[in-house]
Amino acid sequence: MKYLHALNKIEGVGSQKIKILLATLGTAENIWQADLATLRKVLGGDKLPEKIFFEKQNIDPEAEWEKLKKDEINVIDFMSPNYPKLLKQIHNPPFIIYTRGKLIFDEIPAIAIVGSRKFSTYGEQLANTFARDLARAGFAIVSGLALGIDAIAHSGTLKVKGKTISVLGSGIDDDSIYPRANFHLAKEIIKNGGLLMSDYAPGTPATRLTFPARNRLIAGLSLGTLVVEASEKSGALITARMALESNREVFAIPGSIFSPTSIGTNNLIKSGAKIAACVQDILEEFNFPQASETKQAVLKLPENKEEEALLAILCDVPIHIDNIAKRSDLTVSTISATLMMMEIKGWVKNLGGQNYILL
Repeated sequence: MKYLHALNKIEGVGSQKIKILLATLGTAENIWQADLATLRKVLGGDKLPEKIFFEKQNIDPEAEWEKLKKDEINVIDFMSPNYPKLLKQIHNPPFIIYTRGKLIFDEIPAIAIVGSRKFSTYGEQLANTFARDLARAGFAIVSGLALGIDAIAHSGTLKVKGKTISVLGSGIDDDSIYPRANFHLAKEIIKNGGLLMSDYAPGTPATRLTFPARNRLIAGLSLGTLVVEASEKSGALITARMALESNREVFAIPGSIFSPTSIGTNNLIKSGAKIAACVQDILEEFNFPQASETKQAVLKLPENKEEEALLAILCDVPIHIDNIAKRSDLTVSTISATLMMMEIKGWVKNLGGQNYILL
């Protein structure tokens, strides 16, 4: 493992190259000890064999392995029984991955929640609600620690003591965690039984090129991907596309046609993504046994017929008070007064413009 890790620190030595080298040379240690002529014979060409041969002169596998142990970073290779089963099914899965934390892959089912870095109040509320309720139902929530919807999904999971996996487009050592604004969130994920994961060696900085590769791992670890909010060219749409390519489910939350952060999600739905109007839509898609129990757990016991009527109408998607009136036999004034009391109880939230959502 220490030689695999050392090889992974050399840029350009990806999964396919490691498999080719192992098939010929047998072990990672043999690869490490190979001379330039041998590397050229196995890989062909000049650039990569020379890169491996000369860069390994500056890497001490033993010292690098000790750094991993000191930082409590685990290395899992493709042949390990601890390698996530779903990830093995994607195209060109990473040969080795790095993790920090105690969560074991495949211990509980996982679902990804992703979205825009620039988010609305609507997106914030829904990301929090879906993460919270899916975690309560027994899912591990997978996301990318990015600013915006990703961070909200992680935080929402932690609020209900759920399990969450953060896949980074950088190394997972303290110095490499990106974005730095979410450094403390990353530490909270580890502290609360979650997991940081990456296929990049510790010490690897995040770049604009590392994130698309990161997105494929988010999709690959998960049974399905939920896109909460996404602009027309959002990176979240890359994750959704990669989920589809891996034959995974893709869900999208519909949004206003006037909102730039809903263009991507609305287009996904037009292209065939499944609408997630509430958490139950996702749970039922997977025939999740706790679906009905979860729905009951988050509902409050109504104290009068007005509250009972509104609880039957309100959902995870904002509803305007006029639409509530159309769907009930109550007057707007009665609805307004009842919603005010329900908001005081912490059952609903006014998102502004008389749009309400069930908490």
